Amino acid sequence: MKKVTRYFACLGIMVVAGIPAAAQTATAEQTREANLQAYISMLRKDVKADKVSILTELMVLSPEEAAKFWPVYNEYDKALTKLADERIVFIRMYADSYASMTSEKATKIAMGLMDLEAKRVELRRQYFIRLSKTLTPIDAARWLQVESQLEKLLDLQILANLPIVE
Repeated sequence: MKKVTRYFACLGIMVVAGIPAAAQTATAEQTREANLQAYISMLRKDVKADKVSILTELMVLSPEEAAKFWPVYNEYDKALTKLADERIVFIRMYADSYASMTSEKATKIAMGLMDLEAKRVELRRQYFIRLSKTLTPIDAARWLQVESQLEKLLDLQILANLPIVE
């Protein structure tokens, strides 16, 4: 779990630390971007491994149930990763605009993040329904509870590391 929170804390810090990046040369910017992408990839692997461990422990599935659960969960995780990529775009947009935030940019970022949150809720809803049919509604509710708790912890770590708009 510490790796999960560390991932998003580091991501937030790295993106925000890039605020003065406009003064960097193109080569330095490309190097920074490549390093950031490699770091995000490495941290994602750690986060996913930690989530699997947590879910394995808390879901308490029989081998037969696990064989049904994990393929569905892996589909969910792929879709969630795409939404996380969208979120990174907005965080970077915020970091790039932080020193010179305009009303238009603030609105674009805020509306985009709220739309993204709605997509995350809808994704959890869809997979709750699928898991209710794949396993039982009680198992699906357990997954939803654990998944929601993990997402909120990650969200808190990200938000705690982003400076407040001035």
